[in-house]
Amino acid sequence: MSTRIVRFAHEGAPRYGVLDGEDVAVIEPHPFVAYQPTGERVPVAGLTLLAPVIPSKIVCVGKNYVDHAAEMGGDVPAEPLFFLKPSSSVIGPHEPIRLPTDLSSEVHHEAELAVVIGALLQRVSPQEAASGILGYTCANDVTARDLQRSEDQWFRAKGFDSFCPLGPAIATGLEPGDLAVRCLVDDEVRQDGTTADLVHDVASLVSQISQVMTLLPSDVVLTGTPAGVGPLRPGQSVRVEIEGIGALTNPVIDREVTAGRGNGQP
Repeated sequence: MSTRIVRFAHEGAPRYGVLDGEDVAVIEPHPFVAYQPTGERVPVAGLTLLAPVIPSKIVCVGKNYVDHAAEMGGDVPAEPLFFLKPSSSVIGPHEPIRLPTDLSSEVHHEAELAVVIGALLQRVSPQEAASGILGYTCANDVTARDLQRSEDQWFRAKGFDSFCPLGPAIATGLEPGDLAVRCLVDDEVRQDGTTADLVHDVASLVSQISQVMTLLPSDVVLTGTPAGVGPLRPGQSVRVEIEGIGALTNPVIDREVTAGRGNGQP
């Protein structure tokens, strides 16, 4: 049975809890160690959900769906195409995606299943990788597509502040092999896929990454996006929905509106 763990703002500090009906059952210290319920319950209504995790690194894979590789004008690479997003790109539910309109005129959404690592993983097998996964959440691998096309390295295209929305919860005990993945912009369905179409499955991806770099508890792996990626404009709202996890919604604004401000995370 799946459990959904959330990170939320409460009395000026971030806390973790387990969704239980209309309430969140608070836990301590956090879900990356053996945790205990505190006995405290907080109503979900009116609660400010934060990104469920702030990872040390976000490892992503490109062109891991055949249909997306085709729409990008290429084939699926023989080996997984890995790249990194900085932890500073993370935002939570309902926080704004801030478009760098001064540097890019073509920013796209990419709905993805995100893997949340729960144990230190170093050069592990796929079976060991699977046992080291805490759970899964929704992600939006926001991408400045024009910069991605013009530069060999994707550092800028993928790395702007607010370019990695995560949430709303970490679903544990979830089987990731066949989950519906959708993206809607202003309630228009843009992407509608399933993780059954992943070229490289979750456990294999995590295992291959661990051959290169040690994955730490709270690290995140993005597994790729199905076809249908498209542009975002200021004033729109984008929603990523994944079966068994929930919906991650973010407004879209021009970053100049909030120049000089932080990302709002306690």
